[in-house]
Amino acid sequence: MHQHFVPAALALAAALSLSACGDAPPAPGATPVETPAADPAASGRPAVVTVAEAFQSAMTPDDNIDSLAAWRNGDGDTWVFATAKSTHQLVVYDGDSGKTLRTVGSEGAGAGQFQRPNGVFVVDDLLFVVERDNRRVQAFSLPGLEPAGHFGSEHLVLPYGLWMHPVEGGYDLYVTDAYMAGEDADGEDILPPFDELDERVKRFRVAQDISASLLGAFGDIGEEGALRGVESIWGDPDNDRLLIAEEDETHANEFKVYDLAGRYQRVFGSDVLDEEPEGISLYTCGSDGWWITTAQASDTVTFHLFDRRSLEHVGAFRGDTVANTDGIWLQQAGTRSFPQGAFYAVHDDQGLVGFDWRDIASALDLPACAD
Repeated sequence: MHQHFVPAALALAAALSLSACGDAPPAPGATPVETPAADPAASGRPAVVTVAEAFQSAMTPDDNIDSLAAWRNGDGDTWVFATAKSTHQLVVYDGDSGKTLRTVGSEGAGAGQFQRPNGVFVVDDLLFVVERDNRRVQAFSLPGLEPAGHFGSEHLVLPYGLWMHPVEGGYDLYVTDAYMAGEDADGEDILPPFDELDERVKRFRVAQDISASLLGAFGDIGEEGALRGVESIWGDPDNDRLLIAEEDETHANEFKVYDLAGRYQRVFGSDVLDEEPEGISLYTCGSDGWWITTAQASDTVTFHLFDRRSLEHVGAFRGDTVANTDGIWLQQAGTRSFPQGAFYAVHDDQGLVGFDWRDIASALDLPACAD
């Protein structure tokens, strides 16, 4: 998502002034090397290493691919689900090869239909999809992808991303809501004033039968903690932490940290992020691990890793090809082709690439996880 908006006060001033006047072949194995352009001494930024993609899917420009989620079935097959915003459907890829397996859904507001699907998430044997223009979250049962219910339309305004985790009797689900205060004379979104940014994230309790109730909404209204541009969100229940990408390019490239109850904690990342933050995922290793984050540029993308607990920067890598990434997904459990896990990333709104986690870990000299 690329958001461009102006503060409400600036918009009002402007208004007053106007009134006055094909499947690609697999990539070669990863051979991490330092990117020549990376010069930490000169730029003050960390060095970036290159890791070759293990595969690239077919490119489908009409789809406008945005977000990813992976699931492994009982036969050991790994499926990667991608939201196709412009064609109002899901694309299902093979997680070991990138081959397109099928598409799901059509445009509409009925069960199994979509209006601009964006965020997607898998938990247990359920797939959840945020639909921006139907203003709802829709669930599907796996492996059959039968519609299992939907909720949220009476509370959501402009929903984008989601994250969820199991709780007793069901799940807690967090949805980012990028509601705006209208448009200015140039058609740019107007950001609401800070005191109206207190419902930027909606939290639902979802039962096993997909019935849902709103537990509340939150968002800090101070200048530092306010959520101006929201889409990507991910949580770490063990550390009572939510990470939310601040996608307001006019403010800062950074991540906001909240606790699971919705209280603002801190901000980080602006010292290393040169581009707009997008996708977020988490690699867990006992109580340790790494946050994997995305700094998006049209011609490239840099994936930054931060320590799970301290949030200190650990390292950064790029692919040979992947660029303009929105959604990412870490498949930490091994697959047939990737016994130590795979990392998937959207490529240029048209498809996805897959990385072997072993190549990433080797390139960044990450310790092996004993869990």
